[in-house]
Amino acid sequence: MTKVPESILVLSIFLATASPIYGQTSALHGVVTDPSGAVVPGATVILTGPSGATETTKSKRDGTYSFSGLAPDEYQVEASAPSFVLPQSVKVSLTSGEKTLNLQLEVVMAKQEVSVQGKGRPAVSTETAGNASALVLSGDDLNALSDDPTDLASDLQALAGPSAGPNGGAVYIDGFSGGEMPSKNDIRAIRINQNPFSPEYDKLGYGRIEIFTKPGTNHYHGTGYFNFGDSFWNSRNPYAAEKAPFLLREYGANLSGPLNEKTSFFMSADGAAIDNGAIINGTTLDPVTLAIIDPYSQVFSIPQRRLTLSLRLDRQISANDTLSVRYRFSTADIRDQGVGGFNLVSTGLHNHSVDHTVQVSNSIALGASAINETRFQFYRVRLSSLAEQPPPSIQVLGSFIGGGAPAGQSFNVENDYELQNYMSLLRGPHTWRFGARLRAAYLDDTSPTDFGGTFIFSGGLAPELNAVNQPVVGPNGQPILINITSIENYRRTLLFTRMGLAPATISALGGGPSQFTIARGMPSLSVNQWDVGAFAGDDWRARPNLTLSYGLRYETQTNIRDWRGFAPRLSLAWAPGRTSAKTGPKNVIRAGFGIFYDRFALTDTLVASRYNGVVQQQYVVTSPDFYPTIPPLAAPGALSGQQVIERVSPLLRSSYLMQTAVAFERQLPAHTTMALTFTDTHGLHQLRSQDINAPLPGSGVFPLGNPNPVFLMESAGLYNQTQLITNFNSQAGKNLSLFGSYLYNHAKSNTDGLGTFPANPYSMAGEYGPAATDIRHRVTFGGSISMPWGFRFNPFVVVNSGAPFDITVGQDLYGDTLFNARPGLATGPTKPGLILTKYGLLDPNPSPGETILPRNYGRGPAIVLFNLRVSKVFSFGDAERGSGGTSSGGYGGYGRRSESGPFNLWGPRGDSSSGRRHTLTISMAIRNILNRNNPGPIIGNLESPQFGQANQPYGVGILGGTGFSESADNRRLELQTRFTF
Repeated sequence: MTKVPESILVLSIFLATASPIYGQTSALHGVVTDPSGAVVPGATVILTGPSGATETTKSKRDGTYSFSGLAPDEYQVEASAPSFVLPQSVKVSLTSGEKTLNLQLEVVMAKQEVSVQGKGRPAVSTETAGNASALVLSGDDLNALSDDPTDLASDLQALAGPSAGPNGGAVYIDGFSGGEMPSKNDIRAIRINQNPFSPEYDKLGYGRIEIFTKPGTNHYHGTGYFNFGDSFWNSRNPYAAEKAPFLLREYGANLSGPLNEKTSFFMSADGAAIDNGAIINGTTLDPVTLAIIDPYSQVFSIPQRRLTLSLRLDRQISANDTLSVRYRFSTADIRDQGVGGFNLVSTGLHNHSVDHTVQVSNSIALGASAINETRFQFYRVRLSSLAEQPPPSIQVLGSFIGGGAPAGQSFNVENDYELQNYMSLLRGPHTWRFGARLRAAYLDDTSPTDFGGTFIFSGGLAPELNAVNQPVVGPNGQPILINITSIENYRRTLLFTRMGLAPATISALGGGPSQFTIARGMPSLSVNQWDVGAFAGDDWRARPNLTLSYGLRYETQTNIRDWRGFAPRLSLAWAPGRTSAKTGPKNVIRAGFGIFYDRFALTDTLVASRYNGVVQQQYVVTSPDFYPTIPPLAAPGALSGQQVIERVSPLLRSSYLMQTAVAFERQLPAHTTMALTFTDTHGLHQLRSQDINAPLPGSGVFPLGNPNPVFLMESAGLYNQTQLITNFNSQAGKNLSLFGSYLYNHAKSNTDGLGTFPANPYSMAGEYGPAATDIRHRVTFGGSISMPWGFRFNPFVVVNSGAPFDITVGQDLYGDTLFNARPGLATGPTKPGLILTKYGLLDPNPSPGETILPRNYGRGPAIVLFNLRVSKVFSFGDAERGSGGTSSGGYGGYGRRSESGPFNLWGPRGDSSSGRRHTLTISMAIRNILNRNNPGPIIGNLESPQFGQANQPYGVGILGGTGFSESADNRRLELQTRFTF
């Protein structure tokens, strides 16, 4: 490979600013590069003096490193980075003044990489991207995470924690903000929470997840794998009366190597055939006797198929010009998707998706002090959803959902475009970075959702019935009223309909649906949206122990009228006191402030454009008297008593978060770092909805003069969050790598997103309470432990305290067509219909003046999830010359170093070896090894027979893409084999 001339490689920007401490002193600085001449940020540089004392630093994002205040003498210099190492230590003689020494690293073999990384202690530093609270996973550490893309996304969100604000962590893939999760087989490195206040990023840094895929290599390498799982090995799901069927077969291979002297490739194919057991757990009726079956449990097999093909080409156009092109194709097919929980088999959907991703990235070094990066991505996804059975749908709230799926036959095609251009300039102690990102999304959607209608049963106050289903009369001669569940409401409907009673009589006896909904109009609609973000920032090395970072970002978008999107960012890193000549800085204090915006989603624009009363009409009939027959709709006037309208408030503006953080970082013995971080997040203009045409209390008068509910999307919400986070990262040796964190979190808000409506449309009392992210305690732990005879253990542990949930009455108490009303706290025990719970005596029909239960008042149980991968590696071939592979199927030399900075993320071929080492890895991945019952979302509907309980395990609701899941059993075992050459 042609090397870049030294005049271009030397990117020296550091000028010694510290005054001499002991007479004459020396300074050493230079640039760290890889074999192709690209700078290597985050490389560890160790300077050893004649007495054996060492001093350590890390290269900055522009590849520069520096030592100052050195006594004139002879020194040894070593340097390393993941996948790279200085071939041999360099002797340098320092006299008074400054000396420049540039270091060019070489690619190391996978086996060597572990020991090299063990040499470089994870020291704290004042670099902007060197925060010790960051987590970078590569190589064997990736084995702690799941191979399944859906579970992998769940694991990454667990690592990100609730630090990412109300909307969760943002995921970037190769620098792009959209697209599907890549196969783990294609992932080179994952970093979380690095450089949190950089103006380059639109989302919160605390919780940002960045994934980098593998580039090509100089020599041919490949991996093949097969994973197998069967219900025979697994434990029964605690929410099923019998063990669910489960069969998993995952397979794939990748190959990388050179096409010519300047071009390399990486290609992969991954497939999955998973028959996952769905667990239906609810309350239903015996179809003959109408006896209530509680609980009702059924297992059902859902066939899932997936195929992904990926190709990446990397070309070194010239010494200063690098081009990377990546194409990804994926298709998925799922039958009976959505079945499980309360959803019966009849509600299944046949989902089929096809997506294409094209990425083009170009990095050009413009002289010795400037680099320009241009990136383009095109992402296209087509999704079809076909109901397995025709509607109407039946929803018995908190009991079961039956009938056909409301989706009908839906089709969705989305085309997303993303263009980025970033420039980096080096000017003395300043590293400037600026650029812009332009995104466009075009959506064509055909959705006849609810065109077949939906009947809703909700329960409530009704006469108590005796053994022959007649009302029980009290001493006053009037029927005794009790609060009945939704399934009892449904039972009475079927019973009295069979008896031939009139609809009015059925209603008086506590039967009849509470609501009927149906949609009409044009099912097809096209919408689009553009947004742009521009930024400029500077990392200023003000002193050897002080770095200031400041910048400004501006964002705006179409589809809303708000153009205010300025987001200033400011942070500093300071190493107080004298720096030890042996170990470098022991302590670093960081502080930062930034504003981060959230974009108004295109799907929300789609909802407002579709349900505007013209394109489609949503009809709502309260207490319909025609169940189970739907009247002819040729003249739908009989059903148009209420028509729900969706609108975007003309005053809506982009929601944003103001985050402040202070951190203390400490270098500990045994190559361990610790960080203690306090963050405060204040969110304004958070999205929520409300019915602005709800009937006035006590009068039944509608403000707009008609009975049609108007659901207004507005930005009037508030979010406040404080956190105390403790992180540790340890590389105690080549055989032990551990990471972990403990987080105390307190989050309050009056909204959890656009789906949040106030329980009482004319009162915000009780709305400001625990946010959905208010998980008070969270512990994560993971790593890689190598044992003798080629065994390796990769644990991954997540422990969460209980999440909050909202307690509702499951009735439309305020005439706004919503079932989100909350109960009151009863003032006495004599009122009919009161329900005794562990949260107190609750009144599902609160009287005026009663205190309403606050939002998210319930609290679920703790979650303890312990996953473990145990593997045995068999190695053979030429160990000395081999480039080998790790147990994760990786191999040495994954392109240019990108984990610690923005430079050259897509560099070509990083492997210059030509060995013949091979590995065969056999492993067992165990999810939930403790077989603990970790409940999923808690049912908060008071009218549900399962109130206060879960009907599915933790994580089942976390679905990726078209809804893939491997959640049939409680403890899951998966046998994995992997061959690497």
